[in-house]
Amino acid sequence: MVKFFMQTYNIPTKRDIDKLASRLDHLEQLILKTSESVTLVAEGKGGRVKSPAAMSAQDTVVEVVAGFKDGVGFSEIHDRTGYEEKKLRNILFRLTKLNRVARKERGIYYTP
Repeated sequence: MVKFFMQTYNIPTKRDIDKLASRLDHLEQLILKTSESVTLVAEGKGGRVKSPAAMSAQDTVVEVVAGFKDGVGFSEIHDRTGYEEKKLRNILFRLTKLNRVARKERGIYYTP
């Protein structure tokens, strides 16, 4: 009776859940293996930043800005990272709010 009820209403059994958990573990291991070996390289103009898969977009922008003592312009950051303007503006806004990057003047950023 219980088996009929479980089959009729598609209620998973412990065996079904264990199968799903083992599949998820296997997928996680595959993702970890591939993410360790993959590095993203932005193509285009020379001097772009190579960012490993574990590096976030914010970290990439901070790394570019930190490479310039006197500050760097928006267009130079755009050229080196390859991010779209909207994404880059949002990242710079967040980084200034977090005090990881400061504005020297309009469009010029430096690391404090």
